[in-house]
Amino acid sequence: MEDFVALPDLVPRDKLRALSQKSDAPGIARLAQHFGALILTGTGILYLDGTPWVWPAMVVHGILLVFLFCPLHEAAHGTAFRSRWLNDRTGDVAGFLTLYPRLMYRVYHFAHHRHTQDPERDPELALKKPETYREYAVWVSGWRYWTSKGRTVLRYAISGEAKAPFIPKQMENKLVRESRLVLLGYAAIAVVSALTDPMIVLMLWIGPALLGQPFLRAYLLTEHTGCSTGPNMLENVRTILAGPVVRWLAWNMPYHTEHHVFPSIPFHALPAAHREISDRLIHVSPSHAGFNAGLLQSFAQRDAKAHS
Repeated sequence: MEDFVALPDLVPRDKLRALSQKSDAPGIARLAQHFGALILTGTGILYLDGTPWVWPAMVVHGILLVFLFCPLHEAAHGTAFRSRWLNDRTGDVAGFLTLYPRLMYRVYHFAHHRHTQDPERDPELALKKPETYREYAVWVSGWRYWTSKGRTVLRYAISGEAKAPFIPKQMENKLVRESRLVLLGYAAIAVVSALTDPMIVLMLWIGPALLGQPFLRAYLLTEHTGCSTGPNMLENVRTILAGPVVRWLAWNMPYHTEHHVFPSIPFHALPAAHREISDRLIHVSPSHAGFNAGLLQSFAQRDAKAHS
């Protein structure tokens, strides 16, 4: 997205250039912190195995695990690090661990950026956002995520074709090859686990990923739900004024309007970008939990009107 700036007049050109400077150091530090936290929680799971406390430990570990989606996102933009190989390898690892291969995510996500909230061209709108309690429960469960990503990887790998309106022709063979390598990696882990101790993978990866995914689904639901379907990036994206823990966990992506307006700005400069355009933001919520609570309340209010 280096060539794409939605609203270049919001920030002076020299300031935008300064904010867009890439660096390896912030990304390395944040990635080390993220994986360091995973090592700590993973160790806690093994230590607490056999006690009731293992379940909350798995939930915390799972949240950290599924939020590897955020370095995957940043690396796909090429802004997590200055070095391209660091971006690519970080994206490969994070994508493998979250069932969202790097290149597959990249072509999908760039189409989302270029056609944000366009009902005809934004692939993110292919899945209708929840409008009832039941739809919300299914959404946050992660069921649609796991099934859609799993089916896509399998389809690309088995059919030898990777076709969608948003996939460039030159990327099709790369996506097929990537899917096959990912499946080969999963198969290798499955074989090794079966020959050693399957509980390690279940307790440190699969189980926590299932437990953590609802938190990521609820988080991502805040970004565009209820926003305009027009082309104005100030109107079709929402910024969440999250606390420091969530901002750390999500690599500053709660500043989501800022990211969509200036996708070339690295994660570590988004707080500064927020300060530059905070007075121009339209959709702002104080917290992710508050937004989700308000969404559920809107279902109740609509149902009450329907029965009145």
